[in-house]
Amino acid sequence: MKVELIYAPGCAECMTARTGLRSAAEAAVAGVEWTEINVLDALDYAVELGVLTLPALAIDGSLVFAALPAPAQLRDELLKRAGHD
Repeated sequence: MKVELIYAPGCAECMTARTGLRSAAEAAVAGVEWTEINVLDALDYAVELGVLTLPALAIDGSLVFAALPAPAQLRDELLKRAGHD
């Protein structure tokens, strides 16, 4: 499973939240792939996903959280997708 944090450089909210979100993702699903994508380097990809605000989170190439979730929300979504309802 691949989780992508789409962020903008200088975004304090993005940088503050990333550690907790990454930890939650790694604890929820073994072997999760965590990627941080600078929107300035991948603007076309962000538009393709439908990102309108930053930060945003995509899972397996689909925009799942258009706004930054709490770590518990991300964990629950990953567990649901992994079949651990």
